[in-house]
Amino acid sequence: MSSFLALAFSMAITVAAGVGLVLQQALNADLRVSLGSGAWAGLISYIGGTLCMIALILVMRDGVPSMAAISRTPWFYWTGGFFGAIYIALGIYLLHSLGAATFLSLLIAGQMLGSILFDHYGLFGLPQHPADATRLIGAVMLVGGVALIRW
Repeated sequence: MSSFLALAFSMAITVAAGVGLVLQQALNADLRVSLGSGAWAGLISYIGGTLCMIALILVMRDGVPSMAAISRTPWFYWTGGFFGAIYIALGIYLLHSLGAATFLSLLIAGQMLGSILFDHYGLFGLPQHPADATRLIGAVMLVGGVALIRW
């Protein structure tokens, strides 16, 4: 596969995953309404995700990490699930009041602003990419896009 086709495929499945995030949030928010509990809706979402990850581990034949690898891993690397739970919980509680487009555009704006910051300083081992004028103009346009979507 040519590098162009590989890039196009990667971009297409990333867009599809973005559509999947909208579906995930809508299903979780509706599950909260149906069950009368956001906490249970979130737990059920995580159980489903856990089962999918177990299936992936089995299909990929990934072995259990060694104790050496576990012990040398910085403590904050283990906190990703905490931030994922916040994302799931916010969607469960805010999607119906904000609407899918506003909720997700705000998330994307936060992701992009955070990404510019992480890139600029090379945080968490990311390669450094300066927050130059072009990137900052793009960030302002993104925030403007959120405003247009909301109002």
